[in-house]
Amino acid sequence: MKFIMFTKHLEGLDVAGIITSLKSAGVEGADLCVRPGYPVNPENVATALPQAARQFADEGLCIPLVTTPGDFTKPDLDYADRLYAACGEAGVNHIKLGYWHWTPDQDYWHEVDVVRGHLEGFEKLSSKHGVQTVVHNHSGMSMGLNSCAAMNVVKGFDPKHIGIFADPGHLSICGEPIEMAFSIVKEYLSVLAFKDLVRQRVIQNGKSSWRTRTVRLGEGFGDWAALKRGLEQVKFDGPISFHSEYSGEPVDTVIDLARTDVRFFKGLMKE
Repeated sequence: MKFIMFTKHLEGLDVAGIITSLKSAGVEGADLCVRPGYPVNPENVATALPQAARQFADEGLCIPLVTTPGDFTKPDLDYADRLYAACGEAGVNHIKLGYWHWTPDQDYWHEVDVVRGHLEGFEKLSSKHGVQTVVHNHSGMSMGLNSCAAMNVVKGFDPKHIGIFADPGHLSICGEPIEMAFSIVKEYLSVLAFKDLVRQRVIQNGKSSWRTRTVRLGEGFGDWAALKRGLEQVKFDGPISFHSEYSGEPVDTVIDLARTDVRFFKGLMKE
C-alpha cells in the first residue's frame, strides 16, 4: 500500500510547497487536486502535470492519482483528452471523476444508463492513454453513493480501465458493512480514500437538518478494525489517499492533522 494525501486543502501552495507539506505529513505522494485555482489545473495540465511529476520524483515522491473538478463527468469536455494524455505522460495511474447526482424527478435506472454511457467514453480515454478512470463512492445523492450503487454503474466494464475509489468514511454514513462493501467491489477496487465522518442533527431557525462533518481518524462512525480485516480479505495493495478534509483550518493545521491520521492507521496495521 502506498500512502498519499489529497491536496485539496493545501490550496494556495505551489508545487514546491505541496511537496514540503507531503513530506511533513509522512506520506509518499499526492492525490493531486487538478482543479481551477490550484498550481496544476485543467487549463495548464498538459505542461504543468508532467513538470510537477518530475519535481515530485526528484524529491522521492509520486502522483498515483489526480482528482478532477466535481463537474468532470463527461468524456467530451474540452480538456478531457488533454488531461488523460498529461496523466499518461506523467505516469499517473488513476483519474478520479466528478459526481453524477440523482434528483427525485429522475428515474434511477434511466440515470444509471446515462452514467454508463459516459463511462463508455471514459473507458476509451483510459485505454488510449493507459490511465484508469475511478468512480468515488460519495454519500448523499451521488449515483455512486455506496458499493452497490457504484457497482451498478461500473459492472461489466474492463477493470483495467474503470475502477472504484472506495471511501470507508462515506460508507459509514450510507453504505454497507465495510467488509461486505469491499467484497462487493473487490474486482474493481483500485484506490481508497481515508477519512472519518459523523452525521449530526442540526437545528437552525427552528428547522431540523442533517450535517456530515469530518473528524480525526478513529473518532467517527468508521469501523476501523473491520476495515483492517476487509483490506486483508481482499488483499488490497493500492494507493490510500488520506483526504484530510479539515476545511476551515490553516494549511499548517491540516498537515498536522494529516500526520496524526497517518500515524493512527500505521498503528492500526501493526496491531
